[in-house]
Amino acid sequence: MKKFVALMLGLTMALSLAACGGSASSSAAASSEAASSEAAGKQTIFSLDDMADKTVGVQLGTTGDIYMSDAVGNADDLNIAGVEEYNKAADAVQALLSGKIDAVCIDDQVAKNFVAANPDSLVVLDTPYATEDYAACVAKGNDQLTEAMNAAIAELKNNGTLDAILDKYINKTEGAVGYVTPEGTEYPNGELTMATNATFEPYEYIENGEVIGLDVDFAKAICDQMGYKLVVEDMEFDAIIPAVQSGKADFGMAGMTVTPERAESINFTDSYCTGVQSIIVRK
Repeated sequence: MKKFVALMLGLTMALSLAACGGSASSSAAASSEAASSEAAGKQTIFSLDDMADKTVGVQLGTTGDIYMSDAVGNADDLNIAGVEEYNKAADAVQALLSGKIDAVCIDDQVAKNFVAANPDSLVVLDTPYATEDYAACVAKGNDQLTEAMNAAIAELKNNGTLDAILDKYINKTEGAVGYVTPEGTEYPNGELTMATNATFEPYEYIENGEVIGLDVDFAKAICDQMGYKLVVEDMEFDAIIPAVQSGKADFGMAGMTVTPERAESINFTDSYCTGVQSIIVRK
């Protein structure tokens, strides 16, 4: 009888262990599948509310960089886990595609271009993160240039030149040509050098070896209006303000947002364009 009881107990324990083993295997398989889905890049962020504890990529020195740095661990904001800075927006997007980061914060127009190039992999969240004004930056104390540029900007807004440029680069209006320097334009006042970062399509980018874009067209129109020939210098974004401060460049335009922090070290012209900061995530 004792042998029979012992045998039955042994069988019961064996069956119990087998059942536990099956449950553990199922659990491990489920965990493995979840990990595989995460690694495969399935979309896990559908709104700004899902950004908590995520890591966001930004272009160094941009307002996206400023905004996201302020949002790290900030429960009143996105409460993200951290920020990864990159010299170029394309590098941040590549890191997103490879799964090194969870999202990228960047200007909406630029975000749309990256998504258009990766329609099966990337998406822009429906809700923008922030709205901002873009302007040219000029060195502190150079009030004469700031005032002259403001007068030109006002004229170009009134005569429809700015609208024509926006139609080409932002509204994508069929047949829009942007701005072309009128024949016979002269430059009695010499040259003005504009510092920019040509990685920010449609504001400034390189095509056929030439820096073009909304900012370049508008800067050319401003300089033509003032009697100066425009010279464009391409550099890293975070080098633009120092270049203007040091006199290496006369002004900077690069989809640059007017912020109180920047205004402490640089002057801004009147705004010529409204931008939106958006969040790109993996699908």
